[in-house]
Amino acid sequence: MIKPLLMLAALILPLTATAYPSENDYGQPTDHKLEHLSKMLQLTPEQKTKLEAIFTEQHAKFRAIHEESHARIKEVLTPEQMQKMDEMRKEHMEKRQEKRGALKPNQP
Repeated sequence: MIKPLLMLAALILPLTATAYPSENDYGQPTDHKLEHLSKMLQLTPEQKTKLEAIFTEQHAKFRAIHEESHARIKEVLTPEQMQKMDEMRKEHMEKRQEKRGALKPNQP
């Protein structure tokens, strides 16, 4: 029972993080998504302000869900399993960062 739960958590938690705006160094949602929508949909300043509030709220809710899920998973797993899961998540994040870096154009 624990192995399927561990695999599920290891697969789902990192993937759900990509569905939401990423964070900059200050822990705030970045506005890349908003800028993209603004250009594609020709948003008014009022619409941009309202969407920014929605994205910020969405980001805060996601963080709360993530923290709650992490705490609940920690209650189920042994310390060794939790350590391994943290290592797996770290490796996944590093690979994701490498892919993001490879997708960005060369900067001067």
